[in-house]
Amino acid sequence: MSLLFEHKVALITGGARGIGRATALKLARAGCDVVIVYYNSSDEAARLVEDIKALGRRAVAIQANVADHQSVKDLFNAFSEDFNRLDFLISNAASGVLKPALEMSTKHWRWCMETNALALNHLVSEGRAKMRSGGRVIALSSLGAHRAIPNYAFIGASKAALEALVRSLSLELAASGISVNTVSAGVVDTDALKHFPNREELLDEYQAHSLAGRPLTPEDVANTIYLLCLPEAEMIKGQTIFVDAGYNVVG
Repeated sequence: MSLLFEHKVALITGGARGIGRATALKLARAGCDVVIVYYNSSDEAARLVEDIKALGRRAVAIQANVADHQSVKDLFNAFSEDFNRLDFLISNAASGVLKPALEMSTKHWRWCMETNALALNHLVSEGRAKMRSGGRVIALSSLGAHRAIPNYAFIGASKAALEALVRSLSLELAASGISVNTVSAGVVDTDALKHFPNREELLDEYQAHSLAGRPLTPEDVANTIYLLCLPEAEMIKGQTIFVDAGYNVVG
């Protein structure tokens, strides 16, 4: 049976857990070989590699700090040992500090901005030589880029910066035939959400305003990423696609 993404290669940062893991499996089931980039989640990354190999695809896990340009250079040197092309670059890794804005420091600002926004520029600058016409760059954002969320000020600002960067990169890579877009996810109950002091409140509010009548899952977000990787999505460029069951328009 011919698989839609057979012979294609995806690199997913923050790929070992949550939305990254769901995306890796979604693309692998469509025939894609996958590079899982992780920072702390070595055991989860190793298990995911085995799960992808069980699907008959190639998979490797590489540790990297995407906020550090030299680490991203090392990442792509390691990538080149196994793969000579990159079709889908998924920038999913994120981090930050959950505090009110007036309690934050310059160090916190840099941490959020470098991990959540600047990292995309590092990834594209080092990875684009491996990409060809038809390639996709997809960055993961959140509703905090557009809405005020308690304790989320610096992370939200970094996500807004990320979306602005996506629009500029879309312009700069257009001549190469590479599409750059953002997927902005609603409230997903992943391990990351467990760090929010108001986790239950966020989940309850989302559920109350979800037009789908059910929680948003990592698989829902992965499905949207998959759609943007399809050839039919070629003319979607520089956009932020919301996958939130309508929360952004009625919440």
